Amino acid sequence: MRNIVSFVHLSLDGFVASADGGLGWISLTEELFDFVGQRIQKTDTALYGRVTYQMMEAYWPTAAEQPNASKHDLEHSRWYKTARKVVLSKTLADEDHADTRIIRSHLRDEITQLKQGEGSEILVFGSPSATHALMAEDLIDEYWIFLNPVLLGQGMPLFKNIQHKTQLKLVSSKTFASGVVCLQYEVQRTS
Repeated sequence: MRNIVSFVHLSLDGFVASADGGLGWISLTEELFDFVGQRIQKTDTALYGRVTYQMMEAYWPTAAEQPNASKHDLEHSRWYKTARKVVLSKTLADEDHADTRIIRSHLRDEITQLKQGEGSEILVFGSPSATHALMAEDLIDEYWIFLNPVLLGQGMPLFKNIQHKTQLKLVSSKTFASGVVCLQYEVQRTS
């Protein structure tokens, strides 16, 4: 069974985006890019909400072709082009996204089928709305939270509308020179 892994930046006060949806507060360094680059090599599938997917599609397919492409741009663009993509959206048309699976409804059934399919884990990149939908159905197996040393005061929370207590187990942590701390949690389910 494939795991669904939420990969998300978080402010110290629990927000994934500022009140205006901005992400400029996220601390991005070469050290962090290298860590994430090595980490995502373990997966072959990315899951996005529509907004994040459209942002990714606008940049990553051609990022490596830019004259000023960074090491991160080259590596992530190469991975992005080969990764399977799954998008939770009710508005994207299939014909516009031939290499992407779009899930419009029956989330629990569709994700369960995806988890039972071939491949490695499925990473959810950012995508707060998609993450909230997956949380509501108790479909996330792990959280990789990149806790940024900033207080936003308001914004879009990561954890909201939680339907029931969810026990998490801290598996690992890593502190970066920037002060960002990566916390890996596994969801503890009782059978």
